[in-house]
Amino acid sequence: MITCVVDYVIDPAKIEAFEEFGRRWVELVNRHGGTHHGYYLPSEGASDRAIALFSFPSLAAYEQYRELFGVDPDFVAADKIRNDSGCVLRYDRTFMRPLTD
Repeated sequence: MITCVVDYVIDPAKIEAFEEFGRRWVELVNRHGGTHHGYYLPSEGASDRAIALFSFPSLAAYEQYRELFGVDPDFVAADKIRNDSGCVLRYDRTFMRPLTD
């Protein structure tokens, strides 16, 4: 299993657009073989940071999911929310593996 950790810098004035963007991606990850663990948004005070966590059984499964980017209409529509609103200023993606023992 691999878990993708996405660290976002967001526009706090556009949090509602980011929430809509996040809801779409939760649905897409879950529909296409992954498990989305959620988006974690600022809860108190001014903050421009958000995090998303989702897992796939393997890197190959994640890569199969990534093949849909820019091609599948639902993926394009989800990215359009981000692009049109400007809610995401930048993001970094890191892959992690669990250590359970």
